[in-house]
Amino acid sequence: MMIGESIVIVGGGSAGWMTAAYLKKALRGVDIALIESANVGTIGVGEASFSTMKLFFDYLGLDESEWMPPCNATYKLAIKFTNWSAGGGHFYHPFQRYEIIGGNNLGEWWLHLKPNETPFDSACFSTPSLCENNRSPRYLNGEVFDHKVKTTFNFASEAPPNTFLSDHRSQYPYGYHFEASLLASFLKDYATALGVRCIKDDVEDVLLSSDGSIDCLRTRRNGAVKGSLYVDCTGFRGLLINQALKEPFVSFQDVLLNDRAIALQVPYQADTSNIQPFTSATALPSGWVWNIPLYNRVGTGYVYCSQFISSEQAESDLRAHLGPRAKDCIANHIKMRIGRCRNSWVKNCFAIGLSSGFVEPLESTGIFFIQFGIEELLRHYSGSTTDPEVVADYNRIIADRIDGVRDFLVLHYRASDRADTPFWKATKEISVPSSVDQRLALWKKRLPNERSINSCYHGFEFYSYSVMLLGLRYRPVNSLPTLRHSNVSAAVAAFQAVRDRTAELVRTLPSHLEYLQHLRRARN
Repeated sequence: MMIGESIVIVGGGSAGWMTAAYLKKALRGVDIALIESANVGTIGVGEASFSTMKLFFDYLGLDESEWMPPCNATYKLAIKFTNWSAGGGHFYHPFQRYEIIGGNNLGEWWLHLKPNETPFDSACFSTPSLCENNRSPRYLNGEVFDHKVKTTFNFASEAPPNTFLSDHRSQYPYGYHFEASLLASFLKDYATALGVRCIKDDVEDVLLSSDGSIDCLRTRRNGAVKGSLYVDCTGFRGLLINQALKEPFVSFQDVLLNDRAIALQVPYQADTSNIQPFTSATALPSGWVWNIPLYNRVGTGYVYCSQFISSEQAESDLRAHLGPRAKDCIANHIKMRIGRCRNSWVKNCFAIGLSSGFVEPLESTGIFFIQFGIEELLRHYSGSTTDPEVVADYNRIIADRIDGVRDFLVLHYRASDRADTPFWKATKEISVPSSVDQRLALWKKRLPNERSINSCYHGFEFYSYSVMLLGLRYRPVNSLPTLRHSNVSAAVAAFQAVRDRTAELVRTLPSHLEYLQHLRRARN
């Protein structure tokens, strides 16, 4: 594939160096340069990912033992949601699909049988118990606990079965936590070894051609830097896409109220044996707190709405929630730009990452947005000429992806029965897209299935919708009527098989910490 003569990426961080590494791997004959400023910092929080991030590293040919230790990375088997319902409690959103019994998934069967009154997540999946017991998703020989996926590869001689989101058929049972700044540094070394040129400089001006496209970038020390394609990875600033090309930004503030975050880096106590293999999202009066356990520390923060609480009070509430361990931690206050560019491909510029779009980090979608944007860039861009229909298709796909995630997050707030504070009351009063209201009305009668969710690809399958609604107690009063006429013996046996399998996994899998230490020894 030809992509003209040169690509210039502006901005380092996770988005910039993920883009540079991936494009250079895919387009070895194309000159790629990345302009990275020493004066522009990254947000630098602990980061969590989808399970699809494994495809990214498989494509680069990187084993977990190569990249996870340098990035203080850990495994993520699920998200634990706590206090999202009026009655309190918690539930897990795992990276596991339901088993199908007699044409119906175990979520439907649970609603019908409620076996032993066991909570739906631990009745239908093994992952919640693995999380509660801090188990690793892999045995020490590399085998993954889920038999549905291929578990090990010799990258020197064997290619993974697929490395692209478009080819992804199996649900890999875990994602990752990692330190974003360390991942950027690791991928910088990887990309520059492939031939990406790193230009340490500041962009002082963006010069446009007569047709409105970017002609060149004027930098402080290197003068003019010119390319045939420019990639904006400048984060919320949108230096190229918004400031230079004047592409409008479409705000989601009317349906996703949270617009601020406070991030802290919290050290572990002396004992790190309880490194959790999951992300936590704990609801507070004016938003929610994330908890991302890394190998060396915990990344945590409060996502909140500035309409209902000041930044000073939010920081105080976060520190009170965390307790003494947060005493000496420095707070990083972040203003979030929630929404997306109207178009992420304008003229000869693509926006990737935060410059393209961002929703609050409730389901860890930031890295997925980057990965998806890179893959679609490669699928759509074909050289120095641009076809209007191709450009429109790219922009439609990117918009559909971000809008779909927006609607999925809106569901979290709308389906929750919390209304005990001004913030939680407001989440029930906002106007939401009519398609969301229609689906929520349907899902009071029937659980979501493959055909009733948003059909545009946005990374979430129907089981995720089902899990969230069951966990938030927004569920049909009655199960599927046809199940009353079905033989339940196979479903009863399936629930027992989940219990037996779970007990075996908890007994035999190594601890999370034990496997992470094994990875570090393998790297050395």
